[in-house]
Amino acid sequence: MEADFVIIGAGSAGCAMAYRLSEAGASVLIIEHGGTDIGPLIQMPAALSYPMNMKTYDWGYQSLPEPHLDGRRLATPRGKVIGGSSSINGMVYVRGNAKDFDHWAESGAQGWSYADVLPYYKRMESWDSGGHGGDPDWRGKSGPLHVSRGPRKNPLFQAFVDAGEQAGYPVTDDYNGQQQEGFGPMEQTVHNGRRWSAANAYLRPALERDNCDMVRALARKVVIEEGRAVGVEVERGGKIEVIRARREVIVSASSINSPKLLMLSGIGPAAELAKHGIEVVADRPGVGKNLQDHLELYLQMASKKPITLYKHWNLVSKAVIGAQWLFTKKGLGASNQFESAAFIRSKAGVEYPDIQYHFLPIAVRYDGKVAAEGHGFQAHVGPMRSPSRGEVTLASADPKDAPNIQFNYMSTEQDWEDFRTCIRLTREIFAQDAFKPYVKHEIQPGDAVQSDDELNGFIKEHVESAYHPSCSCKMGATDDPMAVVDPECRVIGVEGLRVADSSIFPRITNGNLNGPSIMTGEKAADHILGKGMLAPANDEPWMNTNWESSQR
Repeated sequence: MEADFVIIGAGSAGCAMAYRLSEAGASVLIIEHGGTDIGPLIQMPAALSYPMNMKTYDWGYQSLPEPHLDGRRLATPRGKVIGGSSSINGMVYVRGNAKDFDHWAESGAQGWSYADVLPYYKRMESWDSGGHGGDPDWRGKSGPLHVSRGPRKNPLFQAFVDAGEQAGYPVTDDYNGQQQEGFGPMEQTVHNGRRWSAANAYLRPALERDNCDMVRALARKVVIEEGRAVGVEVERGGKIEVIRARREVIVSASSINSPKLLMLSGIGPAAELAKHGIEVVADRPGVGKNLQDHLELYLQMASKKPITLYKHWNLVSKAVIGAQWLFTKKGLGASNQFESAAFIRSKAGVEYPDIQYHFLPIAVRYDGKVAAEGHGFQAHVGPMRSPSRGEVTLASADPKDAPNIQFNYMSTEQDWEDFRTCIRLTREIFAQDAFKPYVKHEIQPGDAVQSDDELNGFIKEHVESAYHPSCSCKMGATDDPMAVVDPECRVIGVEGLRVADSSIFPRITNGNLNGPSIMTGEKAADHILGKGMLAPANDEPWMNTNWESSQR
């Protein structure tokens, strides 16, 4: 079995590459270990809390005990399903801030500035604001990825935006357009009431072509002969075989599995590989290093009025919502319920937003457990650019063993200061007049938690991953000893091998990572094909001119 290009992983970037490479006439073979994404638990947007908590769809990874969080092990969901993590995520769509990509370019990823990546965002999007404003000139109209906005019928969604404005923050019609900073509608990868994953957007149309196929198998390692990647060793049906690549192998297996696969293939820190008896093909000390993530907290408020989603948090209502969605693809089941958002700066002197909000009209955890107090609502809040860095290392040379994942969360004083700031700024927002008709009292952290020490205790106990692991095979200049791939996604030191997924980010971007991951696949495809890149954009993003002297 062989093809021009063999892609490991049918996730966000892998699906985009399969679509673009096969569109150009090349033969493509995708290797995916996960199973089908068919069924309401994945396709119904409101059911998002189920797939990421199911072994059927998730690799089930956890961090090692985190030393700065009293040894807590935090869940690290990664999609083990067609569509990868785009089939189990919260469907929130964020491009990232323009300054994120300019930082990439300045740090050695030349050709990945905002001007360079914006045309790829436009190419991949089919954007529909649903009549809720936006920046049409900044958005794509005919791409495979449908991006929409929820109906925002619950008055709490507007209350959140109004409260932000009352607190002195800007309002933005489109945080994915010219102006990210401010409060406004949140966007989602939902189309006609269904989760619009990378599988629905890219993979299914690609597989309809004669030159694109998918193999269900566990990738064990990349086969490298005389310094060139020539195929992938896989296990399927209890047998080990090699799938050959006539042109290139592309690793697109996630920020956890991509560095694991490289190390199993002999690419990584030489001492680490030797520890497991793996022959060194390329000594790249950066493989698995530079691991980053977003952490977040939920600030929950009890509601005076019974207008929250809590009234639907019972078996009868869930059955009615599910039935309505099943037959009409409409109703509460057709939205992820994240319909208002904000990006703000934590203090004066911060050039662009470093705090993100998701607002949700129910007090509930990601695992589906609601607050005992009944009707409530919450803001998910977290810093965007933690200075903490972790690593992915091998537990053994057995491809079936999970790797060791150590994020080193909250390892700097800045992390703690940033989270305390997040809590205090959020409390100020909930204290605005817009929320006066709705706020009964604070559920968590609770009014008793005020001092730095009390807040630190709450943070240590309650902070959770936002499920955005990234940056573990960073892209950079070829003379950067910690770079794993060059700006064309080529693995440094090995011919015919590329990595393209969130692992190659030099630094984590603002917000949720599905959008930047798909963009990475789109742009990588042009590099792989040797095409001229899309012409850089001339659009000038809005930045707060008072950022040096003012927090808002």
